[in-house]
Amino acid sequence: MTQTAISTRSDPQPLRFWRGGEIRTLTNVTPSQTLLSVLRESLRACDTKEGCGAGDCGACTVVVGRPSETGLTFEAINSCLRPAHAIDGLALWTASDLRQADGRLHPVQQALVDHHGSQCGFCTPGMVMSLFALHQRTVAQGRTPTDDDIHLALSGNLCRCTGYRPIVDAARALSSSAAEPLPLDAIQQALSALPARDNAHSTYALPTSLDELLRLRSARPHARLIAGATDAGLELTQQLAQWDSVIDLSRVAELRRVESFVHHIAIGAAVPLQEAFDALSADRPEIQAYGHRFAGWPIRQSGTLGGNIANASPIGDSMPLLLALGASVVLMRDDSGQLSEREVLLSDFFTGYRQTQMRADEVLAFVQVPRPVSGEWLGVYKVAKRFEDDISAVSLALHMVIRQGTLLGVRIGVGGVAATPSRALRTEAVLEGQPDEPATWALAMQTLSDEFSPLSDLRASADYRRQVLAHLLERAWVERRGHHLTRLEEV
Repeated sequence: MTQTAISTRSDPQPLRFWRGGEIRTLTNVTPSQTLLSVLRESLRACDTKEGCGAGDCGACTVVVGRPSETGLTFEAINSCLRPAHAIDGLALWTASDLRQADGRLHPVQQALVDHHGSQCGFCTPGMVMSLFALHQRTVAQGRTPTDDDIHLALSGNLCRCTGYRPIVDAARALSSSAAEPLPLDAIQQALSALPARDNAHSTYALPTSLDELLRLRSARPHARLIAGATDAGLELTQQLAQWDSVIDLSRVAELRRVESFVHHIAIGAAVPLQEAFDALSADRPEIQAYGHRFAGWPIRQSGTLGGNIANASPIGDSMPLLLALGASVVLMRDDSGQLSEREVLLSDFFTGYRQTQMRADEVLAFVQVPRPVSGEWLGVYKVAKRFEDDISAVSLALHMVIRQGTLLGVRIGVGGVAATPSRALRTEAVLEGQPDEPATWALAMQTLSDEFSPLSDLRASADYRRQVLAHLLERAWVERRGHHLTRLEEV
């Protein structure tokens, strides 16, 4: 039985979404109910499973269709973390929705049957949905999925029976499969015909413009502000929290864009993590592998870079990287009907454990990341118990410019070793302006191992974290000299 926090009151606005050929309308859905809870308890959709309730296992994966200028986009998401009202105005599929009109299985389902891809079967519905989303994306692009596509699509799904080979074989077989086309135009028309949500009288607000978001935030400074809810959703499933008022910024058009400027790029707070890392990797390709290790595909499709920063976790993977790159955030609010904004360097943004400079009536709107400069070098590393889909024990990012054998503009961002994501200022000072020689790096490594006083917890001991931190800096030094196999993804 799915356990979900029950708010003290339901949202007066109905929840409306397309499923199974028609618009479904549900009433009395609270802001704290998850999509998984509504599916299993209200709609009796028992094909969608709860495994971990934390977005780690993928058993609860469903697919949502989001209208866009180019058509319907398909996103595989963890329904255990997504608030139910977040899919208002979207299309939804679970594994039981894929059977074709003549009763045949969808090619994804049939391929899993043919290749013995289901063992105990508990994870299978989530596997089906991840592969269904992949199938829709590659069909729309007019191509067949590659092995990289398949591994990426399944990166958020765990099989406890260790049956990955037949599952991957089933995915490979999709290259020659063709499902009955989905009525995409009809779905979009049905969704566009829905009346606009009355956010002013809703306990779960879904503003669609920046002005509306800031007005709502000014009026409701204590409302729970969310985007993808990949971390906030844990409050519902793990802590049984109650949200009486929610502002969901994931539909704000201005915040769903990545904008390019001469000296920086601006990533909107509602841009999904995958798109954000794609934008960062376009300027700095070495970031791509780090982005893949951030989390599985469903989390990267749902979570946002802005949310990862605003959450202010000391082990958030994006912050060490952004600290090293010299990023800043733009905070906005409605000041008596006038737009007010301020830019804060990320290194000044965090004030304590999960505390930031952001005021109660402000919104983190944009993340600004400087563009590369001539001669720069970037190394970014993550250490966790699993290669993928795991929270960091320690992370480190090093940015510097090497000119005539001298280290300049050194910035080191670290995570997992202090109450906040931090810059290693003492170690930076040891490297800044010094020759790029072994003695310089040896002193920096010793300084870094002594600079922080990390805690011991389930992920790592304090001593382990100090040693690893110094060795990650050594790895950067070794990698910079062209040695191979310094990164796990190269092995």
